[in-house]
Amino acid sequence: MLRILRQKWLRDLLTTIAVLVSATALVAAPEQAITGAKNGLTLCFNVIVPSLFPFFVLSSLVVDLGLAAYLGRALEGLMRPLFRVSGSCSAAVVLGFVGGYPVGARTALQLYRQGLCSKVEAERLLAFCNNSGPAFIFGVVGAGVFGDGRVGLLLYLTHALASLLVGLLFRFYGGSRRMGSSSSPRKAKPIGTLTLPAAFTGAVSRSFQSTLNICAFVVFFSVVLQLLTTWGALSALADALSLLGLSGQWAHRLVAGLLELSSGVSSLSGASGLAGPASMAAFMLGWAGLSVHCQVLSFLLDSGLSARVYLAGKLCHGLIAAALTWLAARLLPISQTVSHYLIQQTESIAALDFSTALAISTCAAFGCWLLFTVLCATLARKRGGKTVRNRVY
Repeated sequence: MLRILRQKWLRDLLTTIAVLVSATALVAAPEQAITGAKNGLTLCFNVIVPSLFPFFVLSSLVVDLGLAAYLGRALEGLMRPLFRVSGSCSAAVVLGFVGGYPVGARTALQLYRQGLCSKVEAERLLAFCNNSGPAFIFGVVGAGVFGDGRVGLLLYLTHALASLLVGLLFRFYGGSRRMGSSSSPRKAKPIGTLTLPAAFTGAVSRSFQSTLNICAFVVFFSVVLQLLTTWGALSALADALSLLGLSGQWAHRLVAGLLELSSGVSSLSGASGLAGPASMAAFMLGWAGLSVHCQVLSFLLDSGLSARVYLAGKLCHGLIAAALTWLAARLLPISQTVSHYLIQQTESIAALDFSTALAISTCAAFGCWLLFTVLCATLARKRGGKTVRNRVY
């Protein structure tokens, strides 16, 4: 099957058919397309921009000002044995857990372009550093969809543990290409940094461009999902999956989650029981959805990094998180009453106040910045100012 798809003429034919079908759908259902675009734009304005932009700026400053390199020297003894990546990659792991999709992936790509990690290390890092933020899991999925903050805590713990397990699993990727060993110390290179004005202006401009790219994908997939729902394509895909043994309702939920995370988790509202819905929510959070993958792949263009490693890592993340959540839901005495807390999770997110979301996200990013700065200042004092720094103006 893969050999057939590698044929250029077949790829061109499928692309032409997809473009023609998309154009026909837009012409035949303009009102639905406009509705999807409006929903996507509202979601971008109220959630995507205020939640991601501050963390994008933070991730750029952490790399450009040399904070990631300082942390790398301190955490080399932890990151190298566990995940076979450089210590500087710890910045992408931390920001990936705090900032949410796709902050971790963007930070990993910056580390690679700055020469703070090798290509193989960057690909290992991409497999497990792109994670959901705690605000989304606790507030939207836990308290919103399941109506219980304890379920949100359970999902976040299994989500984080599954991510680390994926990192341990992918440490064996590229095993034949050893990029250094913790047993053979190397001479530390001078840490190259930008001046604060240069780093700040560059971080703001690049972060704004990255945020716009993500908003474009959010709007696009919002329109696509609206059209697929209108023309019954989602139902057809769900019916095909139901042949594998899933019920029609669960197949619909799985299809929605595979394509777009927000729609997937919102479909779980009203489901009975805990283990089944929570496990599927854990899978959706780990997989992240095709929309998030397109956002990440837009960063990887012309980088030379393998997208297959990233996608394989996200699939493993979803499966492991689902298994851990199912076991935890069976063993832990968590009772939950799933009712109509959120009928449509996307509408609930879009209704958030812009200023409130921006203030919360900015405070969280500033807190992370202070933590990175304090750690690096402590390391600098311990080294007694012997570290040579190359400033770039």
